[in-house]
Amino acid sequence: MIAALLFIVFAILMVIGVPVCVSLGVAGTLAIAISNHDVAWFGLLAVPQNFYAGLAKYPLLAIPMFVLVGSIFDRSGVARRLVDLAIAIVGRGPGMLPLIAIAVAMFLGGISGSGPACAAAVGAVMITAMSRAGYPAPFSASVVAAGAATDILIPPSIAFIIYSVLVPGASVPALFAAGMVPGILAGIALIVPAVWLSRKHKLGIQEAHLPRPPLWASLREASWGLAAPVLILGGMRMGWFTPTEAAVVAVFYGLFVGMFIHRTIKVRDLFIILREAAELSAVIMMVVALAGIFAWALSTLSIIDPITHAIVNSGLGEWGVLSLLILLLMTMGMFLDGISIFLIFVPLLMPIADAYGWDPVWFGVILTLKVALGQFTPPLAVNLMVSCRIARVPMESTIPWVLWLLAAMFLVLVAVLVFPQLALWLPHKLGY
Repeated sequence: MIAALLFIVFAILMVIGVPVCVSLGVAGTLAIAISNHDVAWFGLLAVPQNFYAGLAKYPLLAIPMFVLVGSIFDRSGVARRLVDLAIAIVGRGPGMLPLIAIAVAMFLGGISGSGPACAAAVGAVMITAMSRAGYPAPFSASVVAAGAATDILIPPSIAFIIYSVLVPGASVPALFAAGMVPGILAGIALIVPAVWLSRKHKLGIQEAHLPRPPLWASLREASWGLAAPVLILGGMRMGWFTPTEAAVVAVFYGLFVGMFIHRTIKVRDLFIILREAAELSAVIMMVVALAGIFAWALSTLSIIDPITHAIVNSGLGEWGVLSLLILLLMTMGMFLDGISIFLIFVPLLMPIADAYGWDPVWFGVILTLKVALGQFTPPLAVNLMVSCRIARVPMESTIPWVLWLLAAMFLVLVAVLVFPQLALWLPHKLGY
């Protein structure tokens, strides 16, 4: 009865528009109080304890740092220089700007690890450029949102950091390595329909008449941005610093490039950058902290074991259960952001994964692919919200375009399900 109440209260609060973090905290607190009605203070002393416990994890220090990196590189002009280099390499023509938007978004994924931050950085440059070339704004917003969704797969990734905190058996370096190949495949899969749709509907017909930047000058301008993923990922691989320390290194590198190389960041801009990063980090950390209360209520009410037992013994078999979980997460992804999905469902799903002997790293990639799909799946699609705001179009106008991109990334999800080595080969090769 109390277990049902936990989920009913959470669902009702979400429906009436209460923020996700508050809904998690209120539902968890109410369940704890009702289940401990005969205990002093109704057992509510567990609430502040679990609020703190949800945050007191060393890997979580990397999240505000990578969010700050995204804000710094957004203002440093790196995205624009990468776009110029990509245009200089691939040239002009129908479908080339969508290809470049996705490729640059994938590259920025190796710097910030935040989908919304990447959508803002790439969208600020590419949506205007695509509009000038004759692409409709809803199509441009869809392409940018989908390309930015690859960021949580290509390391560094905030989603993988959250998952590693929830699943001790999956280390951050192993998850970062596991996400590389699926992230690249997802980007390639998105490029195919983006270019095909452009040519089929004769979009961007003015693109071929726009000037092509000089190659060597563009390469020189973009070289500092190109070095950032090498520094971050190469430093972690060489053992120079941990993922959390890598985030701090990336912050100072980004400030050096923005303030002294490109000189696009002034001292007066630092307050704005720090404020934006602090606001976004606070939202993420509030969800993490209050989800800790919700998760503690799940465990103390003994909800997880009966659910695991019921699903494993349902007669659906391994593939049936896996399909059911993917369907569940796809549905939830339409209404919840990725971090909330991880924090709510990973404690419920890991016992099922353990029962079937699924590799926790592979399972983390599967869940993250689903979260990536959710980032541009209406009605609550954080990347799509950002790109639609930049393009000044309603989200519903993107649906005819975004469905093709969702189908393409879903095929990558199916491929990683059927062939786990797509995710596991690189971490095994690197010895994680």
